[in-house]
Amino acid sequence: MTTRRLTATRLTATAAAALVLVLGATACNSDGDTAAKSSSSSPAAPGTGAAGVPKASGAITVFAAASLKETFTDLGKKFEAANPGAKVAFNFGGSSALATSINSGAPADVFAAASPATMKTVTDAGGATGEPKTFVRNTLAIAVPKGNPKHFAGLADLAAPGVKVALCAKEVPCGAAALTALKAANVNLTPVTLEQDVKGALTKVELGEVDASLVYRTDVQADAAKIDGVEFPEAAKAVNDYPIAALAKAPNKDGAAAFVAYIQSSEAQQVLTAAGFQAP
Repeated sequence: MTTRRLTATRLTATAAAALVLVLGATACNSDGDTAAKSSSSSPAAPGTGAAGVPKASGAITVFAAASLKETFTDLGKKFEAANPGAKVAFNFGGSSALATSINSGAPADVFAAASPATMKTVTDAGGATGEPKTFVRNTLAIAVPKGNPKHFAGLADLAAPGVKVALCAKEVPCGAAALTALKAANVNLTPVTLEQDVKGALTKVELGEVDASLVYRTDVQADAAKIDGVEFPEAAKAVNDYPIAALAKAPNKDGAAAFVAYIQSSEAQQVLTAAGFQAP
């Protein structure tokens, strides 16, 4: 605040003192108004972060489907940056294997599965807190070597003589989705290998051990430097919902709740959709 300098000849000592009192009261009122406005415009209550996501601290262990590896690794760093007292550790793998580990007592705070059926094995055992929330969806694509040397155009091409295909095991969400898509296309094929998670099926293409594999579109996008993807219409018949839940025996219950809330936030959703996931 800038005030004009006043000379002693134009202002008596009494008047000067009165002016000081008036200016002081005005400044106090102005500061009070500013503080009130700041308080009323605050987007989150104490103990919460942006968009009302609760703050977290301590170690948070997240069991997540292999197809979430790239995005969740990124989101884990962003979550830690917003919560300096928190440290997120991930265990990525096939959803069915992760569910079995959770039901066997493996210490974990959060479970993010690649299908509702897999999550149900945990909720049926009383392993989740509250109702799991679907946070993204995913569809399949055909992963092929760069340049698509065998010129695959759809699922029917995978059944041609001599073609080597990798699928996920049927117990794994990507395997169950592949079987649904193949059935919808009326295609029967015998894979040369059944992998326990989608990254395993993708790696077979990278190494040149198979001609193609059925994986998620997000995995094709994440590995675009090494492989190409071929989309097919029957993928619309095999869309996987991804649910997430805090676990009942979570060592860090507050941290689990905060991470689950963060994954559903607009910031996290932007990262996920940029990676090729669909909004629920």
